[in-house]
Amino acid sequence: MNAEVVIVGGGLEGTAAAWALAQRGVTDVVVCERDTVGSGGTGKSSGVVRCHYGVSSLAAMARTGLELFENASDVLGTEIGFHQTGYVVGVGESNVEALRASLADQRAVGVETEEIGRDEVAKLWPAADLDDFAAFAWEPRGGYGDAYSTAQAFAAAARAAGARIRQGAAVAEVLVSRERVTGVRLADGSVIGASTVVVAAGPWSVPLLAAHGIELPITVHREQIVLVDPGVDLGAVPVFSDLVSLQYVRPEVSGEILFGNSDLARLHPADPDSYANRADADFLELAVEKMARRFPGLADASIASTYAGCYDVTPDFNPVISLTPVGGLVVAAGFSGHGFKISPAVGALVADLVVDGKSGDPDVPETDFRLSRFAEGALLTSPHPYVGAGEMR
Repeated sequence: MNAEVVIVGGGLEGTAAAWALAQRGVTDVVVCERDTVGSGGTGKSSGVVRCHYGVSSLAAMARTGLELFENASDVLGTEIGFHQTGYVVGVGESNVEALRASLADQRAVGVETEEIGRDEVAKLWPAADLDDFAAFAWEPRGGYGDAYSTAQAFAAAARAAGARIRQGAAVAEVLVSRERVTGVRLADGSVIGASTVVVAAGPWSVPLLAAHGIELPITVHREQIVLVDPGVDLGAVPVFSDLVSLQYVRPEVSGEILFGNSDLARLHPADPDSYANRADADFLELAVEKMARRFPGLADASIASTYAGCYDVTPDFNPVISLTPVGGLVVAAGFSGHGFKISPAVGALVADLVVDGKSGDPDVPETDFRLSRFAEGALLTSPHPYVGAGEMR
């Protein structure tokens, strides 16, 4: 079998890239997925949709993602489970100036966001204690979605355009000759010839690149999630990112609340092929403590269930979407928990790199996401970092 492009990984980024390539007229594409579409990290995403990033290119990518999510039924031909609840973020006194500077930069790339007062947030989240916040930002178009459904929609749209999606097709090796890719070898020994290979396999990308002397600096971090029964009907509440106690919550369609910990100062390394799919007792204690402090109005809340997933984290908590020293080899990995909301823009950037060798979006320069930035010591970081919440990019 031969193809113009082989994509390794059938998660959000791989399927988004296949769809975006089709939009650019490249339809001779094979996506190789080791299990089933969306079965890896995609299926564990908490699905938050926000454009609140201090790095302007990420804010622009999230804006692009939002625009697709809002119009998914027209663009992809199906609904993807996007719920536009709005998104609010609160900071303490030490981060007020950083928040305001970041909002200005976000607006400069077309993000609809504004600062709002405590009274307005109290109406949005009446169960919350807001006394220790000094400022809030509000994105009325934010919300949450379903990463698994989105990957399925990308895959279906790519397939309809001519791409081939091969499930149960684990890639064992990227084939290279004279510093150029020639295709991939699958675990069953079969070969797919191709002049371009896109490695978008999350943490499984690392050994595929290492075999050719390319270091992809990724730490696999186990991220735990708790679902909470609030004990009351919350009504229409927005996603809330709390950068004082470092937590985020969002509603579920079921009426439950999804709780996540925003404190990533210390990572919890894991094996992506073998990790506990539930929250630890210590994490449950942390979740109860943080939620009880922030939401005293939920006196009858209780734990409903838990699960865990894995982030592929880079040293600057930002992705690698890049050409590599091997001709025809492109990598899209290291999404560090940001992958869902920016996936449409990731697909577009990958397609640009494949077709043109550079980004076609002036708000998203390909140099920001180059793999070489780590060796150069030129990490991609916010010019307005949040004190004590540095991983909130």
